[in-house]
Amino acid sequence: MKDTQQKHLWWQEGVIYQIYPRSYQDSNGDGVGDLQGIIQRLDHIQSLGIKAIWISPIFSSPMADFGYDISDYCDIHPLFGTMDDFDKLLQAVHDRGMKLILDLVPNHTSDEHPWFKESRSSKDNPKRDWYIWKDANEDGSEPNNWLSVFGGSAWEWDEHTGQYYYHAFLKEQPDLNWRNPEVQEAMLDVMRFWLDKGVDGFRVDVMWHMIKDDQLRDNPVNPNYKAHQATYEKLIPAYSTDQPEVHDIVHKMRKVLDSYDERMMIGEIYLPIHKLMTYYGTDKNGAHLPFNFLLLSIDWDATEISSNINQYEGALPDGGWPNWVLGNHDQPRITSRVGKAQARVAAMLLLTLRGTPTIYYGDEIGMRDVPIPPDEIQDPQGLNMPGLNLSRDPQRTPMQWDSSENAGFSKSKPWLRLPEDYRRVNVKAQLEDEFSIYALYKRLIRLRQEEPALHIGDYRPVVASGPLLAYLRYTPDERFLILLNLSHKPCHFAPEHFNFEGTIVIDTLPEREGGRVSRHVSLSGDEGMIIRLKQS
Repeated sequence: MKDTQQKHLWWQEGVIYQIYPRSYQDSNGDGVGDLQGIIQRLDHIQSLGIKAIWISPIFSSPMADFGYDISDYCDIHPLFGTMDDFDKLLQAVHDRGMKLILDLVPNHTSDEHPWFKESRSSKDNPKRDWYIWKDANEDGSEPNNWLSVFGGSAWEWDEHTGQYYYHAFLKEQPDLNWRNPEVQEAMLDVMRFWLDKGVDGFRVDVMWHMIKDDQLRDNPVNPNYKAHQATYEKLIPAYSTDQPEVHDIVHKMRKVLDSYDERMMIGEIYLPIHKLMTYYGTDKNGAHLPFNFLLLSIDWDATEISSNINQYEGALPDGGWPNWVLGNHDQPRITSRVGKAQARVAAMLLLTLRGTPTIYYGDEIGMRDVPIPPDEIQDPQGLNMPGLNLSRDPQRTPMQWDSSENAGFSKSKPWLRLPEDYRRVNVKAQLEDEFSIYALYKRLIRLRQEEPALHIGDYRPVVASGPLLAYLRYTPDERFLILLNLSHKPCHFAPEHFNFEGTIVIDTLPEREGGRVSRHVSLSGDEGMIIRLKQS
């Protein structure tokens, strides 16, 4: 009975929508998005059929890494508004029957956080052990070879106290020492603060980084490193990430969430499938949704995608709920990766696979990465490793709402530039076009919500050849066959051991909808279709 009830929790049935708040809607004309701006655009999100909104960090921060360097976990950065604005946003989201998920950044703080200021004030300060401080080697070098994700060494020398501190990201983002029980309790209290306000869950930033090897052993050299990659990839982070004790921390976070009604936790985890599965926890006491980034990292190839879907489905622990992502604030947009035509097929894939889908803002109108000139780059990842084209600014540009100046995002010059074609590619234009990608997203989400076979049903692969991806979604009462042509060329589906008959309910070529198919079907290039199968 318990498993049946679990299949109907909001975070399993609904679609999550990620907002990068700097870029969604500016309400006060400073060129940067804010909380009041999000409130103004909730109708758009609701009409799309979204169940939950995840907002990237909005807390007090010096903005060295655009909010992922937090100086006060329990306050709002003035750039985004006030705590009163947040309370109004939360109420407005709940009034529309939606949920609100906040970004929690527990691995590191800003170097301007009061905790770190105390910690670096002296070696005998009570908060010294809240961060990771180590002596230099005898020759004055860093304690080990660990590298920063944002380039260079992960160790920063502190002249005042004569020790190094560890930072997995910027030197302005010192890592907390999660082996310290006081740190654990302080961060669990942060969670309680927001849960008491009524927040519905957290997306936990870099969850797999939180505990480091207590012996600080050197990371091994990566034999597969290529010159075009980030310098961080020179080593395999075997000792600086994904340590066994991290699961104890995740379990403690889960216990806090479970003490509230129907709250949830997403974990940001970039790891192979077999390691990702451990973050569900033993007996489902870990993250509700360890983010599955497979569709961000593998080639857009039917055989490879099918194989990875099946590996992921087969690896899920008993009761573990799947999830799928096509894009986020750290990765190139799906339309830039696979092209405009295949972005429609990708939308159909995302919204028909088993598990919770997460949509990145702007993907619903086919937004692409915007070329940012070198002298306009703001992302520290791009600035710290020039020449490698690693800036994340192109996928963080303002939402394109209409054809007016600044795309309806702001009355002032936006913090990042807009694309040249925003007057054609925007929400308003697509609302008036029944064949737009926005219309497709809206119809896919509606069908997914209306059909239990698509939002809580089972998944079964169907053997297909060439560029074709095929699978079934079903309950005892209803079956859907999904066919996706992942190429630009026509292909044919004629399975040897699978007879089918049904009606096309949604197609990337709407002219085919309502048509009857049986036994075999031909698909155009870049075509995807959902077929409601006739019940035998």
